[in-house]
Amino acid sequence: MERWQKVLSESISSLDELALFFPIDKDLLLPVVRRYPFRITRSYFSLILEQGDPIWRQCVPDPSELDQDHLSIDPLNENGCSPVPGLIHRYPDRVVLLASSVCSTQCRFCMRKNRMGGEGNAWSFGEPAMEYIEQRPSLREVILSGGDPLLLTDDELEKMLIRLRNIPHLEIIRIHTRTPVTLPERITTQLCRMLKEHHPLYVNTQFNHPREITPSSVKACLRLISAGIPLGNQTVLLKGVNDTPEVMKELMQKLLVIRVRPYYLHQMDMVKGAGHFRTSIQKGLEIMTYLRGHISGMAIPTYVIDLPGGKGKVPLFPDQVKRNGNMFYLRNDLGEIVEYPDLEE
Repeated sequence: MERWQKVLSESISSLDELALFFPIDKDLLLPVVRRYPFRITRSYFSLILEQGDPIWRQCVPDPSELDQDHLSIDPLNENGCSPVPGLIHRYPDRVVLLASSVCSTQCRFCMRKNRMGGEGNAWSFGEPAMEYIEQRPSLREVILSGGDPLLLTDDELEKMLIRLRNIPHLEIIRIHTRTPVTLPERITTQLCRMLKEHHPLYVNTQFNHPREITPSSVKACLRLISAGIPLGNQTVLLKGVNDTPEVMKELMQKLLVIRVRPYYLHQMDMVKGAGHFRTSIQKGLEIMTYLRGHISGMAIPTYVIDLPGGKGKVPLFPDQVKRNGNMFYLRNDLGEIVEYPDLEE
């Protein structure tokens, strides 16, 4: 067992363990973890300063997850965009390969939370997905996601990368992972040495709060960068975590300093079990307006909404949005006008 696997095995994953550190109402949280199990690596858990703080909200179960609402277990229609198990094909030239169905820390806001211990089944990578990619010359890019693809062993990941690199029409491989934040021990010298053999390869990670930028997470990022891997960051706009201009400014500035390019700021998806994390679109636009005047353009991400029903991502810019009351009207890459209901705050 490698060190990172041992660290992972020591994660906090029961209410009894959680109660050793903070006073909690186990009876209140038990129905939550029965539906949405949790796991928190000890390194990420150590960033919590107090109950309810931005780190706590991202990883500790909350009764609000069981609130009855109109939200969907699959808001982006990933099932409908999945021609074979373990693969999502939404755009003409790229696909998402769900290489893993587990994460080191289970984020409470995850848009796939209902497939990772909740309603529905966890996706897993399989041969039909790889054959689908091999048989379609129009595909130029594969995004490894999950779960977290870096929870595969080095050997498992290398076999997958070799197979993908043997497909003539594939040009780019992208890995989406949160391990630099939640399990920095996973970014080993051996892993980076292996990844270096499969360029062009890109990694997008997810820092959501300045406190997540620690000596360990910085070291993990620098190892990937030293292997020639460009790093991008996809932040999710989360109520009570990073929904103020000052926090977002600090996060984006610090990311630029450690050479992680702010890529996307995601509007929180309308996913069942995570509605308490949603902010209004207006809140996001106000943050973007503030950033434009207070930090370098290199540190400003693109604010995007992933449209319901698998209609794709749409960038949002201050003063360039059509709305009627709390309803936004957004145009996707196909020219379709899609309604998106905003929250009233």
